[in-house]
This record gives sequence, C-alpha cells and structure tokens, in this order.
Amino acid sequence: MRFTLLIPAIGLVAACDTVAPVGGPDFNTPTYQAQREAQLAGQGYTGNPLLGPAEVTEQQLGAPDADAPLPTGENADLASATAAALASTSGQPTYVPPASPVEDPVNTAISDEQDFDAVSGRRTIESDAARIEQNRQTYEVVAPTAVPARGTDGQPNIVQYALNTSNPVGTQLYSRAGFNLQAKAQRNCARYPSADQAQIDFLSNGGPQKDRKGLDPDGDGFACGWDPSAFRSAVNN
Repeated sequence: MRFTLLIPAIGLVAACDTVAPVGGPDFNTPTYQAQREAQLAGQGYTGNPLLGPAEVTEQQLGAPDADAPLPTGENADLASATAAALASTSGQPTYVPPASPVEDPVNTAISDEQDFDAVSGRRTIESDAARIEQNRQTYEVVAPTAVPARGTDGQPNIVQYALNTSNPVGTQLYSRAGFNLQAKAQRNCARYPSADQAQIDFLSNGGPQKDRKGLDPDGDGFACGWDPSAFRSAVNN
C-alpha cells in the first residue's frame, strides 16, 4: 500500500522539475526571459528579440520625404521655424559686418578753443595778433546820449509825484470830511480803467490836498489804491 502511494508522488516531483527555473549563469537573463515567455505562450523561440545598436541603419529608419506638407494647426509655427533653421545651416555661414558707430551730432558743435594742443596746431602768435588787430578796426564805441525829456502833455507826472513822496500807502497826510467816504471812493474809482488814470485825474483836480471826487478817502495822497512803490524801487535799484 505504501509502495503504491509513492509512485504518484515521484511523478509529481518530476513534473515540477521541468517547469521550475534552474539557477545558473543563464537564469533571469533577457534570453531566458524570452524563452520562458515563448514557452508559456506555446510558441517556439528563435533569435534575439532586441535589435542591437549596430543594426540600426538609414535604410531601416527611412529617408525623410522632402515633398511632405508641413503640419498645420498648433505645430505650424514650430515646423516653419525648424525648416528655416535647417535651411540656414545647409549653406555657408553669412558674414554680417558690425554696424559703424554713429557720431553724436551734439559733440560735433563743441568748441575746442580751451584745448591747447588742438588750437596750437592751427594758430600761431602772428595769426592771433592779426585777428586782434582786425577786431580793433571793427570795434565801434557808442557815445552816451542825453536821457529823453519827459513828456509835457499838460497832465501831472505821476512818476515825478511818486519820487517826491515818501509816506507809505495808507498813512494819512491830508484831512478828508464827509460820510461814507469808502463807499463813495469805491463807486467813483470804478469809472477809471486803471489806478494810474485815477491818480492823474486826482492830481489834476486839486490833489493831494483836495479830493473833490472822493478818490482818496484815507488822505494818504494816493487815489483808488494807487501805489508809488514800483517807481521808488526802480530809482533805488
């Protein structure tokens, strides 16, 4: 009975031995793995499934088609740029000369009269003496003339009046009597185009002692806010 059971067990061990991998130099190598996969698939195995680098040739890759159209869409720009780059490298390199420097037009107008080396190369003592003599011949002395007389049109001269006075504006020198003097002066001064014209009319009608038209309510001798400071400052300067 025991002998009978041993026979099937020996058969199972023999069957497993043909399938299990055997250790050695060829175990777990690409060749062994290819053979193992072919056995499992029920196919035979011949040759090396991997193509070596030495076997890759131009005939296998195939030459590019020069007449093939360029791609369109998103890759159109990239294809055009690549084609242009390949075309530019096919011929001889093109030499591009450097741009010539541009002279500054502002610097060309700068005088070199302060540069001794530059001036000494084109001038001499004799030439400078001749130029000085030429300048003397063309020099003209303008004699001073008398100051023009002030006009005498019969009206008071407000410039002369300003120079003859020294009191500041608003300092009363003359008495004024009446009611609402400021309102009257504001109304009457509005009739004149300028304070100068009001001052001339004021002096022509008895001013500064008298103020018949009410142009000088504070009695400082200046009508309608006229200010003599500008004329005084011109003389002092």
